[in-house]
Amino acid sequence: MIPESFIQELLARVDIVDVIERYVPLKKGGANYQACCPFHTEKTPSFSVSPSKQFYHCFGCGAHGSALGFLMQYSGLGFIEAVEDLAHSVGMQVPRVSERTQTERAKKAPLTELMLRAARFYKDQLKVSPKAIDYLKGRGLTGEVAARFGLGYAPDDWQGLQSVFPDYNDPALVECGLVIENDQGRRYDRFRDRIMFPIQDQRGNVIGFGGRVIGQGEPKYLNSPETPLFEKGRELYGLSQARRAIHDSDTVIVVEGYMDVVGLAQLGVENVVASLGTATTGHNAQRLLRQANRVVFCFDRDSAGDRAARRAMENSLEFLEDGKRVDILQMPGNQDPDEYIREQGKAAFDNLVTSGTTPLSEFLIREVRKPAGESLDKQFNLATAEGRAQLIREAKPLLQRIAAPVLRTQVVKVVASLAELSQAEAEAQCGLKPLARGRASAPPQRRTIQISQLKTLLRAVLRRPERAARLPLDQIDTESAEGAALHVIANAIDHGELAAGNMGLVIEHFRGSAHEGLIGTLTAELAIDDGDESEEEIVFEDTLERLRNAELAGRINALNSRARAGTLTAAEQADLTGLLAAKAGRMAK
Repeated sequence: MIPESFIQELLARVDIVDVIERYVPLKKGGANYQACCPFHTEKTPSFSVSPSKQFYHCFGCGAHGSALGFLMQYSGLGFIEAVEDLAHSVGMQVPRVSERTQTERAKKAPLTELMLRAARFYKDQLKVSPKAIDYLKGRGLTGEVAARFGLGYAPDDWQGLQSVFPDYNDPALVECGLVIENDQGRRYDRFRDRIMFPIQDQRGNVIGFGGRVIGQGEPKYLNSPETPLFEKGRELYGLSQARRAIHDSDTVIVVEGYMDVVGLAQLGVENVVASLGTATTGHNAQRLLRQANRVVFCFDRDSAGDRAARRAMENSLEFLEDGKRVDILQMPGNQDPDEYIREQGKAAFDNLVTSGTTPLSEFLIREVRKPAGESLDKQFNLATAEGRAQLIREAKPLLQRIAAPVLRTQVVKVVASLAELSQAEAEAQCGLKPLARGRASAPPQRRTIQISQLKTLLRAVLRRPERAARLPLDQIDTESAEGAALHVIANAIDHGELAAGNMGLVIEHFRGSAHEGLIGTLTAELAIDDGDESEEEIVFEDTLERLRNAELAGRINALNSRARAGTLTAAEQADLTGLLAAKAGRMAK
């Protein structure tokens, strides 16, 4: 619960060069500083730090961010720990809950405190429960790994939490999912006689729990419900514990269960997280692909595992980048990863991850050869025209979602070959290119130009946030991600929340927002394309002029239409005359 204003003030005060030099020796090279990248192995320095933009970028692996982002990525710190470290280095005191001002945070803070108290209660209960301790020992877990993940035990008591929450009728206990109230108004603990797995957000707050039954019982796993703190589709279990191992290996393994995460960590495989719902969401996929260049989805080899793998593949497509890799690992037999590694050993599991996976592209091709949800023995008969047509129909929505251009081209080639079409024919049938003729192609082309203009403006504003004050916001709608981001930056400039030229501030301003992925991608592109400032200013102003001209032309066309219809008033006629004169003046320039 650290105020946004403090994060902005902190990043405005620190110097990213001083922060990074605490860990990496930098050498001056022109306006920036260089070093061999600390995030991947290289002999020639490709890691660049810009003191003017307060931003780092590696031209080799693509790592980039602010001083705060560097601490999180390099040291494996959580958000709060990184803020505290950075604040301590410049003698600033991190404000706590008493300084929060936002209504939403004020609402969440008491719930967060309740969850922390519950986590401590469950942890204390584990220490005095031989039954729970014996269960964890039977799964091969030590006290050290149990402490690392904050494991606990919910006693077999209908109102066990009453000992830590004397006001058991507090509505907040129901709101955060710890207590259930039935139709008769009777209350009881949601979790009873279960091993408890605390779920943390990116700032280290406990936001939910997963409870595993001991012995027999249903459901095997019971999760916290959706609450103001907890959205299952947005969180990943074990990410805070796995962050450093993910950074070191540049790989993140995604499994299905809490016990898989903890069990693999116990045996030395620490770059592992688990999704918290029945399937990997698009938000999960986007977040995972920001953590590492390789994501391995690990599922059981059964019908449920096949469905989970398909969903993971589908939800990853629109976040793929060329140079990033997504693989599917389906475990042999009926073993889950935890069982497999305990029986076969770490070396065998490492070998599966290294050489036993299926690249996402191959998995996609396998999937489009059959109807969604069917088994492999239900493949289309590609010896017939009908079967090949079905293949194209199945492939179309998936190909349209692939964001990585080079990968998409390669996958289309394979699909085209299977369907006995040329690549151009396959692209046309799947709607991957606007048609060469016809009205249908006009709207996409017009939208492409519009988004291109907005992206040009956004790139220029990211380089120099103060340019946002010159934007014609009344002409920029918020329907597109680029337009919405421009409005957010302009609003932040108006409120003094962003400093001129500080790209690091911009990145942190968008951390955790819906625009984080777009801003991260564009700032990385800007680091690679460090163009001439004066030329960029010319392009920025030219784009603004194009928008002004388009707005002027639109007003003139609207008034001309009224004139042709005979409904133009005298005032509108005068307005039209003035607009035409303005247009002529602009053309004369």
